[in-house]
Amino acid sequence: MGTMLQRNGLKPGEIPELLNITDPDRIRAVHRAYVQAGSRVVYSNTFGANRMKMEKTGYTVEEIVAAGVRIAKECAAETGAMAALDIGPLGVMLAPLGTLKFEEAYDMFAQIARAGAEAGADLVVIETMSDLYEAKAALLAAKENTGLPVFVTMSFDATGRTFTGCTPASMARTMEGLGADAVGVNCSLGPAEMAGIVKEIRMNTSLPVIAKPNAGLPDPVTGAYNVGPEEFGGLMVSLAEAGADILGGCCGTDPDFIRETVKTAADRTPRTFRPARGAVCTPPVCKETGRVMVIGERINPTGKKRLQQALLEEDLDYLVELAVNQMDAGADILDVNVGYPGVDEVSLLPRAVQAIQAAVDLPLQLDTTNPKALEAALRIYNGKAAVNSVNGKEESMETVLPLVKKYGAAVVGLTLDEKGIPQTAEGRFEIAKRIMDRALAIGIPKEDIWIDCLTLTVSAQQEQAMETLKAVRRVTEELGLNTVLGVSNISFGLPNRMLVTQAFLMSAFEAGLKLPIINPNQKEMMDMVAARRVLSGEDESCRAYVDRFAEAAAEVKAAPAAAGKELTLQDAIRRGMKKEAARITADALKAGSGMEIVEQELIPALEKTGEAYEKGSVFLPQLLSAAQAAQAAFEQIKEAVLKQGGKTQDRGTLIMATVQGDIHDIGKNIVVTVLENYGWRVIDLGRDVPPEVIVRETVEKNIRLVGLSALMTTTLPAMEETVRQLKALDNPPRVMVGGAVVTADYAARIGADDYAKDVRDSVKIAMDAFGDKPAG
Repeated sequence: MGTMLQRNGLKPGEIPELLNITDPDRIRAVHRAYVQAGSRVVYSNTFGANRMKMEKTGYTVEEIVAAGVRIAKECAAETGAMAALDIGPLGVMLAPLGTLKFEEAYDMFAQIARAGAEAGADLVVIETMSDLYEAKAALLAAKENTGLPVFVTMSFDATGRTFTGCTPASMARTMEGLGADAVGVNCSLGPAEMAGIVKEIRMNTSLPVIAKPNAGLPDPVTGAYNVGPEEFGGLMVSLAEAGADILGGCCGTDPDFIRETVKTAADRTPRTFRPARGAVCTPPVCKETGRVMVIGERINPTGKKRLQQALLEEDLDYLVELAVNQMDAGADILDVNVGYPGVDEVSLLPRAVQAIQAAVDLPLQLDTTNPKALEAALRIYNGKAAVNSVNGKEESMETVLPLVKKYGAAVVGLTLDEKGIPQTAEGRFEIAKRIMDRALAIGIPKEDIWIDCLTLTVSAQQEQAMETLKAVRRVTEELGLNTVLGVSNISFGLPNRMLVTQAFLMSAFEAGLKLPIINPNQKEMMDMVAARRVLSGEDESCRAYVDRFAEAAAEVKAAPAAAGKELTLQDAIRRGMKKEAARITADALKAGSGMEIVEQELIPALEKTGEAYEKGSVFLPQLLSAAQAAQAAFEQIKEAVLKQGGKTQDRGTLIMATVQGDIHDIGKNIVVTVLENYGWRVIDLGRDVPPEVIVRETVEKNIRLVGLSALMTTTLPAMEETVRQLKALDNPPRVMVGGAVVTADYAARIGADDYAKDVRDSVKIAMDAFGDKPAG
């Protein structure tokens, strides 16, 4: 739609969705052209019809969506095609990356979905998403407010991830779990670059897979794409061979591209595929089950006074610290239990999940007996979680399993029921089978059902150790399910507990255990896990084992967690631990100056995080968390300076703006957040900003650095004009430009001083512009 409207004279700043009402024939002509070219699904002209974008147009979301769907249906009916309600991103980041709350985003998507359903859309498509969390909000809104099928596609770049770090596997697993009817990829790449992403999605879902590439990449000057219709049609065959069932085109693909695609790939037979293994995930990490994975047990208040105190004080930083330590020690999944007398679990569990997810990439296992707390946490969890637990009691299965199904989680089934824990392996096996049958009956796939045959204390019930192991073996071999065991309870009350616990762990592995719940900070236990992975063949060529026990590497890897090494300020910043960063800074201020801390600790920590971001070893959430932790440290320094009657350090002031006509400012918002946390004062002029406003603000405030962003090729002329006006000033500022369609060559051609490829580049440019020194 956008491609055709631009060709038909859509002006910079003009809102395409308004044409549904002001010029419906123009929209009708576009739909009709695609339908006649062979499209079986046409997307309504409602991509950006959300409340924020429509608020100053004089029309309601309902009016614009209804008009858009009506036109699409009218044209689709001419060939029996389907009319899809098109929903795009909101244009702002969700918390904690941005400021928009999850439920606020949900409300806006729900408004669009209801309007589209009432207007008669045949299905809902959620497309061009780059944040898995936003995609989740949109999918929940569509599923809970309409009865329509919902397709979800996200945009991945050449690294195989979205710009927030989400992988195709995590997207596929999460969206299928939440009830999407088809998943896939659109935009960002051409068909030649998209095959690997399509294949990864195919390997992680049983749903139909969608591939909607661009017509190659756009020239930033002309806006023309570099792949023609005939070449496009040929390349689409390779996407079908990679596993795509539904093919289409995104930016730059006019009806000729669709016609060629229909010609080459329409008779392809859709595939069916069932992932061999289950998985739990966060946006950047997908952990497949079926192999040994360690579930960290430390965030559970049972017997832990310090954690109990932290929960009562709602000290979430302490939970984050426990999470980080377990991650460093090698855990694969983290159990999170905040249930303790005096704690409002319904309120605290979701906040704990958000705090931990902001700092740690590992999937979480939500451990609670409170259904309300469980649903609150499942709803805001970013990715696919595990739930600990359900049991064989009728009430438990009726309450927990529907939540697990709705939010697409994996679930741990405890082998106990109204009669307690069976004393025999046979009794536990029967309960496991009962839980499995109930879970399967409501649509929870087998690979997402984990069974805990329960570890009892061997010193009190010695015969129970063998019954547990027998049950593990039967559940593994006869039901084909993964098993979980909380291992350490086996040795309670005995001297030299570690010896018994290790022996039990190895016996459990032999019986089939895949998911031990242990303390990953106990080196001896993790050594056993490493050895098991070697013997089972999971550690191919013994690489992980050798790395763990290689002389120097072993010391470096095990020391921080096992020996309780004191956290440094740089550690706290790089791990995004705000409270720890503030505490360490406050202590450091007793011995040194604030400026020394900034130069010797804050900046190096951010530098290292930035380098890791550039290498792809950390992702946007970690980059922002580190910046926020640095900000917490900086606030301590500022407070100390003010108490001493001095002036706070000011690294300088700059302006940031998204140019006129461009209403997407996610990238600019990220840059603003990071720059502010580095210590610069940023005047954020927002989005869709006319050149005259930017120039006026620059002159009035004597700004020496201006940053401009543009996401669309149609707004590049506005960027060029803004640069021209800024450079025409008597005392022109330095200008950096960036955005999805901006290149270094284009930046140079329009007279910008700098091209910022990403947020990291913007920091480097600001450092250079301000001499990397406080301004006053």
